[in-house]
Amino acid sequence: MADSDGKIDRRTFVGNIVRAGGAIGIGGAAVALAAAKGRLGDAVWQIDPDKCIACGNCATYCVLDPSAVECVHNFAMCGYCDLCTGYFEPEPNALNSGAENQLCPTGAIKRKFIEDPYFEYTIDKSLCIGCGKCVKGCSAFGNGSLFLQVDHDRCAGCNECSIAVACSSRAFTRVAAGDPYLLKGREGNG
Repeated sequence: MADSDGKIDRRTFVGNIVRAGGAIGIGGAAVALAAAKGRLGDAVWQIDPDKCIACGNCATYCVLDPSAVECVHNFAMCGYCDLCTGYFEPEPNALNSGAENQLCPTGAIKRKFIEDPYFEYTIDKSLCIGCGKCVKGCSAFGNGSLFLQVDHDRCAGCNECSIAVACSSRAFTRVAAGDPYLLKGREGNG
């Protein structure tokens, strides 16, 4: 409070300083939060295919059901094999599309005859759950043309992705939102 000479008492002076400091702090925090949100909006989560070990965590740890992670096929790398180790169970009964011979638990990989001895394998994204069984088979015995990626049309955009936290190989990374996919065989990954 001010006295008759217009001087402010100590209590009022300290109170004014505390209120001003609080206002500056709140304003600074708001600016910092807006800046952080802008940075996060410029980057998205993605899987580095060169680090991914197809452990199965993508199917179980995603906040979405089914997972936002799906198998991707790099056709340029594919051998179009009759015996595709990403498609068939190890030691299949027969080299046909019978469910008992398929590695994928949901039948998301479709096999189509091209010409002897070539087959095309495509992923039905609506059936893929991101379990990584096909990726593991393709990487272990094939050429690695199947790999996992976050589907950004489906991803919830969590700031701390639950799959990234659970990823044992630390394959999850932040990438530019304008170029959100890390394709296998593409220069500059890793």
